[in-house]
Amino acid sequence: MKKWLPFSLFCLLFIVVLSACGGGENKGQEATANNENKESERTSEEGETDIVEIEFWHAMSGPHEEAMNALVEKFNREHKNITIKPVNQGGYDDLRQKTMAAAKAKTLPAVAQTATGAIPEYIANDLITPLNEFIEDSEKGLSEEELNDYVDVFRESSQWDDTYYSLPFSKSTRVLYYNKNILEENGVEVPKTWEEILQASEKLTKGKTIGMGFENSFELEFQGLLEQMGGVFIDEATSEAKFASEEGIKALSFMKEMIDDGLARTAGEDQYMSNPFGRGDVAMYIGSSAGIPHVGTAVEGNMEWSTAVLPTFEGKAATPFAGNDIVMFNQIDEAEQKAAWEFMKFLTTPEVTAEWSMKTGYLPVRYSAQELEEYKKYVEENPAYKAGPAQFDAGFFTARVKGGDAVRNIVIEEFETILLNEKSVEDGLADAQERSNAELKK
Repeated sequence: MKKWLPFSLFCLLFIVVLSACGGGENKGQEATANNENKESERTSEEGETDIVEIEFWHAMSGPHEEAMNALVEKFNREHKNITIKPVNQGGYDDLRQKTMAAAKAKTLPAVAQTATGAIPEYIANDLITPLNEFIEDSEKGLSEEELNDYVDVFRESSQWDDTYYSLPFSKSTRVLYYNKNILEENGVEVPKTWEEILQASEKLTKGKTIGMGFENSFELEFQGLLEQMGGVFIDEATSEAKFASEEGIKALSFMKEMIDDGLARTAGEDQYMSNPFGRGDVAMYIGSSAGIPHVGTAVEGNMEWSTAVLPTFEGKAATPFAGNDIVMFNQIDEAEQKAAWEFMKFLTTPEVTAEWSMKTGYLPVRYSAQELEEYKKYVEENPAYKAGPAQFDAGFFTARVKGGDAVRNIVIEEFETILLNEKSVEDGLADAQERSNAELKK
Protein backbone atom coordinates (compact mmCIF):
# COMPACT_ATOMS: atom_id res chain seq x y z
CA MET A 1 0.00 0.00 0.00
CA LYS A 2 1.43 3.38 -1.04
CA LYS A 3 1.90 6.11 1.50
CA TRP A 4 1.00 9.61 0.22
CA LEU A 5 2.74 12.77 1.48
CA PRO A 6 0.51 15.26 3.21
CA PHE A 7 -0.46 18.02 0.74
CA SER A 8 1.15 20.73 2.87
CA LEU A 9 4.51 18.90 2.92
CA PHE A 10 4.34 18.38 -0.85
CA CYS A 11 3.90 22.10 -1.43
CA LEU A 12 6.83 22.87 0.82
CA LEU A 13 9.12 20.50 -1.08
CA PHE A 14 7.93 21.97 -4.41
CA ILE A 15 8.88 25.47 -3.30
CA VAL A 16 12.31 24.33 -2.15
CA VAL A 17 13.03 22.55 -5.44
CA LEU A 18 11.78 25.53 -7.43
CA SER A 19 13.98 27.87 -5.48
CA ALA A 20 16.99 25.62 -6.01
CA CYS A 21 16.38 25.49 -9.76
CA GLY A 22 16.04 29.25 -9.99
CA GLY A 23 19.09 29.99 -7.85
CA GLY A 24 21.57 29.54 -10.69
CA GLU A 25 19.60 31.92 -12.88
CA ASN A 26 19.49 34.54 -10.16
CA LYS A 27 23.21 34.20 -9.58
CA GLY A 28 23.80 34.48 -13.32
CA GLN A 29 21.72 37.62 -13.44
CA GLU A 30 23.64 38.99 -10.46
CA ALA A 31 26.97 38.16 -12.15
CA THR A 32 25.85 39.85 -15.36
CA ALA A 33 24.72 42.88 -13.42
CA ASN A 34 28.03 42.98 -11.55
CA ASN A 35 29.95 42.75 -14.83
CA GLU A 36 27.86 45.52 -16.32
CA ASN A 37 28.50 47.63 -13.24
CA LYS A 38 32.25 46.99 -13.53
CA GLU A 39 32.14 47.87 -17.24
CA SER A 40 30.25 51.03 -16.37
CA GLU A 41 32.85 51.87 -13.75
CA ARG A 42 35.65 51.25 -16.29
CA THR A 43 34.18 53.52 -18.91
CA SER A 44 33.36 56.14 -16.31
CA GLU A 45 36.96 56.11 -15.09
CA GLU A 46 38.08 56.66 -18.69
CA GLY A 47 35.90 59.75 -18.84
CA GLU A 48 33.39 58.52 -21.44
CA THR A 49 30.41 56.18 -21.35
CA ASP A 50 30.29 55.47 -25.10
CA ILE A 51 32.81 54.82 -27.83
CA VAL A 52 33.02 57.82 -30.16
CA GLU A 53 33.95 57.08 -33.77
CA ILE A 54 35.07 59.91 -36.03
CA GLU A 55 36.61 60.19 -39.49
CA PHE A 56 39.97 61.75 -40.30
CA TRP A 57 40.37 62.80 -43.94
CA HIS A 58 43.87 63.06 -45.40
CA ALA A 59 45.84 63.13 -48.64
CA MET A 60 48.75 60.87 -47.76
CA SER A 61 49.84 58.01 -50.02
CA GLY A 62 52.56 55.37 -50.21
CA PRO A 63 54.99 55.34 -47.25
CA HIS A 64 53.35 58.47 -45.85
CA GLU A 65 49.95 56.77 -45.68
CA GLU A 66 51.49 53.70 -44.06
CA ALA A 67 53.04 55.92 -41.39
CA MET A 68 49.73 57.73 -40.93
CA ASN A 69 47.78 54.50 -40.46
CA ALA A 70 50.30 53.29 -37.91
CA LEU A 71 49.81 56.47 -35.86
CA VAL A 72 46.03 56.12 -36.02
CA GLU A 73 46.25 52.52 -34.83
CA LYS A 74 48.46 53.61 -31.96
CA PHE A 75 45.98 56.31 -30.94
CA ASN A 76 43.06 53.88 -31.09
CA ARG A 77 44.92 51.41 -28.87
CA GLU A 78 45.66 54.09 -26.29
CA HIS A 79 42.14 55.57 -26.30
CA LYS A 80 39.66 52.74 -25.75
CA ASN A 81 36.66 55.06 -25.95
CA ILE A 82 37.66 56.78 -29.23
CA THR A 83 37.97 55.24 -32.67
CA ILE A 84 39.59 57.24 -35.46
CA LYS A 85 38.80 56.10 -38.99
CA PRO A 86 41.39 57.39 -41.51
CA VAL A 87 39.99 58.10 -44.98
CA ASN A 88 42.30 58.75 -47.94
CA GLN A 89 40.70 61.32 -50.22
CA GLY A 90 43.31 61.27 -52.98
CA GLY A 91 45.63 64.21 -53.60
CA TYR A 92 45.49 67.65 -51.97
CA ASP A 93 43.24 69.09 -54.66
CA ASP A 94 40.92 66.09 -54.33
CA LEU A 95 40.81 66.53 -50.57
CA ARG A 96 39.88 70.17 -50.87
CA GLN A 97 37.19 69.58 -53.48
CA LYS A 98 35.65 66.75 -51.48
CA THR A 99 35.74 68.89 -48.35
CA MET A 100 33.77 71.68 -50.01
CA ALA A 101 31.30 69.17 -51.45
CA ALA A 102 30.85 67.58 -48.02
CA ALA A 103 30.33 71.03 -46.48
CA LYS A 104 27.36 71.63 -48.78
CA ALA A 105 25.97 68.16 -48.04
CA LYS A 106 26.52 68.61 -44.28
CA THR A 107 28.69 65.49 -44.20
CA LEU A 108 32.04 66.94 -43.17
CA PRO A 109 34.36 64.71 -41.13
CA ALA A 110 35.45 65.62 -37.62
CA VAL A 111 39.11 66.20 -38.48
CA ALA A 112 41.09 66.67 -41.67
CA GLN A 113 44.55 67.36 -42.93
CA THR A 114 44.48 70.57 -44.96
CA ALA A 115 46.84 72.89 -46.76
CA THR A 116 47.29 76.08 -44.76
CA GLY A 117 46.27 78.09 -47.80
CA ALA A 118 42.80 76.53 -47.76
CA ILE A 119 42.03 77.55 -44.19
CA PRO A 120 41.03 81.18 -44.98
CA GLU A 121 38.37 79.80 -47.33
CA TYR A 122 37.11 77.47 -44.59
CA ILE A 123 37.01 80.34 -42.12
CA ALA A 124 35.12 82.57 -44.56
CA ASN A 125 32.54 79.82 -45.08
CA ASP A 126 32.25 79.09 -41.33
CA LEU A 127 33.32 75.46 -41.67
CA ILE A 128 35.96 75.00 -38.98
CA THR A 129 36.00 75.28 -35.22
CA PRO A 130 38.23 77.86 -33.47
CA LEU A 131 40.59 76.02 -31.13
CA ASN A 132 41.27 78.63 -28.43
CA GLU A 133 38.63 77.18 -26.10
CA PHE A 134 40.22 73.73 -26.36
CA ILE A 135 43.77 75.04 -26.02
CA GLU A 136 42.89 77.07 -22.92
CA ASP A 137 40.96 74.26 -21.19
CA SER A 138 42.47 73.75 -17.73
CA GLU A 139 42.30 69.94 -17.93
CA LYS A 140 42.48 68.95 -21.58
CA GLY A 141 44.22 71.97 -23.10
CA LEU A 142 47.81 73.01 -23.66
CA SER A 143 49.92 74.78 -21.07
CA GLU A 144 51.77 77.95 -22.04
CA GLU A 145 54.99 75.95 -22.03
CA GLU A 146 53.49 73.33 -24.35
CA LEU A 147 52.09 75.96 -26.70
CA ASN A 148 55.45 77.73 -26.90
CA ASP A 149 57.07 74.38 -27.67
CA TYR A 150 55.52 74.47 -31.14
CA VAL A 151 58.05 75.80 -33.66
CA ASP A 152 57.47 79.56 -33.91
CA VAL A 153 56.84 79.75 -37.65
CA PHE A 154 54.34 76.86 -37.43
CA ARG A 155 52.52 78.24 -34.39
CA GLU A 156 52.24 81.67 -35.99
CA SER A 157 50.89 80.28 -39.25
CA SER A 158 48.09 78.51 -37.34
CA GLN A 159 46.68 81.82 -36.00
CA TRP A 160 44.41 84.41 -37.57
CA ASP A 161 43.90 87.55 -35.44
CA ASP A 162 45.07 85.68 -32.31
CA THR A 163 42.62 82.85 -32.94
CA TYR A 164 43.93 79.35 -33.55
CA TYR A 165 42.10 77.54 -36.35
CA SER A 166 44.56 74.69 -36.80
CA LEU A 167 47.50 72.82 -35.35
CA PRO A 168 50.62 72.21 -37.46
CA PHE A 169 51.16 68.64 -38.57
CA SER A 170 52.79 67.57 -41.85
CA LYS A 171 55.10 70.54 -42.32
CA SER A 172 57.94 70.71 -44.81
CA THR A 173 60.48 73.11 -46.19
CA ARG A 174 62.77 73.30 -49.20
CA VAL A 175 66.23 71.78 -49.00
CA LEU A 176 69.12 71.39 -51.42
CA TYR A 177 69.64 67.76 -52.45
CA TYR A 178 73.12 66.98 -53.73
CA ASN A 179 74.99 63.99 -55.15
CA LYS A 180 78.12 63.65 -53.01
CA ASN A 181 79.93 61.49 -55.57
CA ILE A 182 79.49 63.90 -58.47
CA LEU A 183 80.43 66.94 -56.39
CA GLU A 184 83.57 65.25 -55.03
CA GLU A 185 84.64 63.99 -58.46
CA ASN A 186 84.52 67.57 -59.73
CA GLY A 187 86.09 69.19 -56.68
CA VAL A 188 82.93 71.16 -55.90
CA GLU A 189 81.90 72.15 -52.38
CA VAL A 190 78.23 72.18 -51.43
CA PRO A 191 76.99 75.63 -52.57
CA LYS A 192 75.96 78.08 -49.86
CA THR A 193 74.84 81.01 -52.03
CA TRP A 194 72.91 81.38 -55.28
CA GLU A 195 76.09 82.62 -56.97
CA GLU A 196 77.83 79.41 -55.87
CA ILE A 197 74.87 77.42 -57.25
CA LEU A 198 75.56 79.00 -60.65
CA GLN A 199 79.32 78.41 -60.44
CA ALA A 200 78.90 74.81 -59.28
CA SER A 201 76.40 74.09 -62.05
CA GLU A 202 78.88 75.31 -64.65
CA LYS A 203 81.43 72.76 -63.39
CA LEU A 204 78.98 69.91 -62.86
CA THR A 205 77.20 70.09 -66.21
CA LYS A 206 78.93 67.54 -68.37
CA GLY A 207 77.99 64.38 -70.24
CA LYS A 208 74.48 63.31 -69.29
CA THR A 209 74.57 65.27 -66.02
CA ILE A 210 73.08 68.74 -65.61
CA GLY A 211 74.23 70.73 -62.62
CA MET A 212 70.97 72.01 -61.14
CA GLY A 213 67.35 70.90 -61.05
CA PHE A 214 64.01 72.50 -60.18
CA GLU A 215 60.66 70.85 -59.65
CA ASN A 216 58.05 71.54 -62.35
CA SER A 217 56.18 73.79 -59.93
CA PHE A 218 59.08 75.84 -58.60
CA GLU A 219 57.07 78.80 -57.32
CA LEU A 220 58.37 78.15 -53.79
CA GLU A 221 61.96 78.47 -55.01
CA PHE A 222 60.90 81.74 -56.64
CA GLN A 223 59.28 82.88 -53.38
CA GLY A 224 62.41 82.04 -51.40
CA LEU A 225 64.76 83.98 -53.66
CA LEU A 226 62.24 86.83 -53.92
CA GLU A 227 62.11 87.07 -50.12
CA GLN A 228 65.91 87.05 -49.91
CA MET A 229 66.04 89.90 -52.43
CA GLY A 230 63.61 91.96 -50.35
CA GLY A 231 60.54 91.46 -52.52
CA VAL A 232 56.98 90.50 -51.57
CA PHE A 233 54.93 87.66 -53.04
CA ILE A 234 51.52 88.50 -51.54
CA ASP A 235 50.94 91.20 -48.93
CA GLU A 236 48.85 89.39 -46.32
CA ALA A 237 47.60 92.64 -44.78
CA THR A 238 46.12 93.91 -48.05
CA SER A 239 45.62 90.60 -49.92
CA GLU A 240 47.55 92.07 -52.85
CA ALA A 241 49.98 90.23 -55.12
CA LYS A 242 53.22 92.18 -55.55
CA PHE A 243 55.64 89.73 -57.15
CA ALA A 244 55.89 91.45 -60.58
CA SER A 245 58.44 93.79 -59.05
CA GLU A 246 62.06 94.54 -59.83
CA GLU A 247 63.02 91.86 -57.30
CA GLY A 248 60.58 89.37 -58.82
CA ILE A 249 61.91 89.93 -62.34
CA LYS A 250 65.47 89.52 -61.08
CA ALA A 251 64.69 86.31 -59.17
CA LEU A 252 62.84 84.58 -62.00
CA SER A 253 65.34 85.75 -64.61
CA PHE A 254 68.16 84.14 -62.64
CA MET A 255 66.44 80.74 -62.69
CA LYS A 256 65.30 80.98 -66.31
CA GLU A 257 68.75 81.96 -67.55
CA MET A 258 70.23 78.88 -65.85
CA ILE A 259 67.66 76.73 -67.67
CA ASP A 260 68.17 78.51 -71.00
CA ASP A 261 71.95 78.05 -70.69
CA GLY A 262 71.56 74.30 -70.08
CA LEU A 263 72.91 74.54 -66.54
CA ALA A 264 69.56 73.64 -64.97
CA ARG A 265 66.40 71.74 -65.89
CA THR A 266 62.94 71.10 -64.53
CA ALA A 267 61.57 67.64 -63.77
CA GLY A 268 59.55 67.62 -67.01
CA GLU A 269 58.02 64.26 -67.86
CA ASP A 270 59.73 62.72 -64.82
CA GLN A 271 57.13 64.62 -62.78
CA TYR A 272 59.36 64.82 -59.70
CA MET A 273 63.03 65.71 -59.63
CA SER A 274 63.82 62.78 -57.31
CA ASN A 275 63.69 60.52 -60.39
CA PRO A 276 66.39 62.21 -62.53
CA PHE A 277 68.41 62.86 -59.37
CA GLY A 278 68.29 59.14 -58.56
CA ARG A 279 69.61 58.35 -62.06
CA GLY A 280 72.43 60.87 -61.78
CA ASP A 281 70.91 63.10 -64.47
CA VAL A 282 71.19 66.13 -62.17
CA ALA A 283 73.85 66.74 -59.55
CA MET A 284 71.72 68.98 -57.31
CA TYR A 285 68.14 70.11 -56.97
CA ILE A 286 65.87 71.99 -54.61
CA GLY A 287 62.83 70.12 -53.36
CA SER A 288 60.64 69.40 -50.37
CA SER A 289 62.14 67.90 -47.22
CA ALA A 290 59.17 65.51 -47.29
CA GLY A 291 60.71 64.01 -50.42
CA ILE A 292 63.61 62.43 -48.52
CA PRO A 293 62.03 58.93 -48.44
CA HIS A 294 61.23 59.19 -52.16
CA VAL A 295 64.82 60.17 -52.96
CA GLY A 296 66.05 57.19 -50.94
CA THR A 297 63.84 54.93 -53.06
CA ALA A 298 64.94 56.56 -56.33
CA VAL A 299 68.64 56.33 -55.49
CA GLU A 300 68.43 52.67 -54.37
CA GLY A 301 71.92 52.80 -52.88
CA ASN A 302 73.56 53.74 -56.18
CA MET A 303 75.17 56.90 -54.84
CA GLU A 304 76.02 58.86 -51.74
CA TRP A 305 73.75 61.84 -51.30
CA SER A 306 72.51 64.24 -48.67
CA THR A 307 70.78 67.60 -48.18
CA ALA A 308 71.86 71.10 -47.23
CA VAL A 309 70.12 74.34 -46.28
CA LEU A 310 68.95 76.61 -49.08
CA PRO A 311 71.47 78.99 -50.68
CA THR A 312 71.40 82.58 -49.49
CA PHE A 313 71.43 85.83 -51.46
CA GLU A 314 73.83 88.55 -50.33
CA GLY A 315 73.97 87.02 -46.87
CA LYS A 316 70.21 86.77 -46.34
CA ALA A 317 68.61 83.41 -45.59
CA ALA A 318 64.90 82.90 -46.19
CA THR A 319 63.21 79.54 -46.40
CA PRO A 320 59.57 78.98 -47.39
CA PHE A 321 57.75 76.53 -45.16
CA ALA A 322 54.82 74.63 -46.59
CA GLY A 323 52.85 71.48 -45.85
CA ASN A 324 49.65 70.86 -43.98
CA ASP A 325 47.81 71.53 -40.75
CA ILE A 326 44.97 69.66 -39.08
CA VAL A 327 41.59 71.29 -38.53
CA MET A 328 38.36 70.43 -36.74
CA PHE A 329 35.16 70.95 -38.70
CA ASN A 330 32.07 72.32 -36.96
CA GLN A 331 29.38 69.90 -38.15
CA ILE A 332 29.98 67.52 -35.23
CA ASP A 333 28.55 67.22 -31.72
CA GLU A 334 30.30 67.95 -28.42
CA ALA A 335 31.48 64.36 -27.80
CA GLU A 336 32.98 64.22 -31.29
CA GLN A 337 34.67 67.59 -30.76
CA LYS A 338 36.34 66.29 -27.59
CA ALA A 339 37.49 63.18 -29.41
CA ALA A 340 38.78 65.24 -32.33
CA TRP A 341 40.76 67.50 -30.00
CA GLU A 342 42.37 64.50 -28.30
CA PHE A 343 43.47 63.20 -31.69
CA MET A 344 44.80 66.58 -32.81
CA LYS A 345 46.84 66.91 -29.62
CA PHE A 346 48.13 63.36 -30.02
CA LEU A 347 49.42 64.00 -33.55
CA THR A 348 51.44 66.97 -32.34
CA THR A 349 52.96 65.51 -29.16
CA PRO A 350 56.77 65.53 -29.18
CA GLU A 351 57.01 61.73 -29.40
CA VAL A 352 54.50 61.40 -32.23
CA THR A 353 55.77 64.32 -34.33
CA ALA A 354 59.31 62.92 -33.97
CA GLU A 355 58.13 59.49 -35.12
CA TRP A 356 56.21 61.05 -38.02
CA SER A 357 59.29 63.03 -39.05
CA MET A 358 61.58 60.01 -38.99
CA LYS A 359 59.20 57.96 -41.13
CA THR A 360 58.19 60.62 -43.64
CA GLY A 361 60.73 63.42 -43.93
CA TYR A 362 58.21 65.97 -42.67
CA LEU A 363 59.56 68.24 -39.96
CA PRO A 364 58.98 67.84 -36.23
CA VAL A 365 56.56 70.59 -35.20
CA ARG A 366 57.76 70.76 -31.58
CA TYR A 367 61.17 71.98 -30.44
CA SER A 368 61.37 69.34 -27.72
CA ALA A 369 60.91 66.57 -30.29
CA GLN A 370 64.39 67.36 -31.60
CA GLU A 371 65.82 66.69 -28.14
CA LEU A 372 64.45 63.16 -27.86
CA GLU A 373 67.28 60.63 -27.83
CA GLU A 374 65.65 58.44 -30.46
CA TYR A 375 65.25 61.39 -32.81
CA LYS A 376 68.80 62.67 -32.27
CA LYS A 377 70.20 59.20 -32.90
CA TYR A 378 68.13 58.84 -36.06
CA VAL A 379 69.29 62.18 -37.46
CA GLU A 380 72.91 61.31 -36.74
CA GLU A 381 72.47 58.08 -38.67
CA ASN A 382 70.49 59.83 -41.42
CA PRO A 383 72.12 63.27 -41.88
CA ALA A 384 69.78 64.20 -44.75
CA TYR A 385 67.23 65.04 -42.04
CA LYS A 386 69.39 67.80 -40.52
CA ALA A 387 68.85 70.56 -43.09
CA GLY A 388 65.11 71.06 -42.56
CA PRO A 389 65.09 71.88 -38.83
CA ALA A 390 68.34 73.84 -39.27
CA GLN A 391 66.30 76.44 -41.18
CA PHE A 392 63.60 77.10 -38.58
CA ASP A 393 64.98 80.56 -37.78
CA ALA A 394 64.97 81.52 -41.47
CA GLY A 395 61.48 80.19 -42.10
CA PHE A 396 58.55 82.15 -43.51
CA PHE A 397 55.15 81.10 -44.81
CA THR A 398 53.20 82.20 -47.86
CA ALA A 399 50.53 84.80 -47.14
CA ARG A 400 47.40 83.02 -45.86
CA VAL A 401 44.65 84.76 -47.78
CA LYS A 402 41.41 83.64 -49.39
CA GLY A 403 42.26 82.79 -52.98
CA GLY A 404 45.90 82.05 -52.19
CA ASP A 405 45.79 78.56 -53.70
CA ALA A 406 44.27 79.96 -56.90
CA VAL A 407 47.17 82.43 -57.10
CA ARG A 408 49.61 79.54 -56.86
CA ASN A 409 47.99 77.83 -59.83
CA ILE A 410 48.03 81.07 -61.83
CA VAL A 411 51.74 81.58 -61.13
CA ILE A 412 52.56 78.02 -62.17
CA GLU A 413 50.65 78.49 -65.43
CA GLU A 414 52.41 81.75 -66.27
CA PHE A 415 55.82 80.32 -65.34
CA GLU A 416 55.25 77.62 -67.96
CA THR A 417 54.57 80.20 -70.67
CA ILE A 418 57.74 82.04 -69.65
CA LEU A 419 59.88 78.88 -69.77
CA LEU A 420 58.44 78.08 -73.21
CA ASN A 421 59.42 81.60 -74.32
CA GLU A 422 55.81 82.42 -75.15
CA LYS A 423 56.13 85.45 -72.86
CA SER A 424 59.03 87.43 -71.46
CA VAL A 425 59.75 87.29 -67.75
CA GLU A 426 58.41 90.82 -67.35
CA ASP A 427 55.19 90.19 -69.30
CA GLY A 428 54.56 86.78 -67.74
CA LEU A 429 54.95 88.10 -64.19
CA ALA A 430 52.81 91.14 -64.96
CA ASP A 431 50.04 88.94 -66.36
CA ALA A 432 50.31 86.58 -63.39
CA GLN A 433 50.07 89.46 -60.93
CA GLU A 434 47.08 91.02 -62.71
CA ARG A 435 45.22 87.68 -62.81
CA SER A 436 46.13 86.99 -59.19
CA ASN A 437 44.82 90.30 -57.91
CA ALA A 438 41.58 89.79 -59.80
CA GLU A 439 41.26 86.43 -58.02
CA LEU A 440 42.13 87.89 -54.62
CA LYS A 441 39.43 90.55 -54.96
CA LYS A 442 36.63 88.01 -55.47
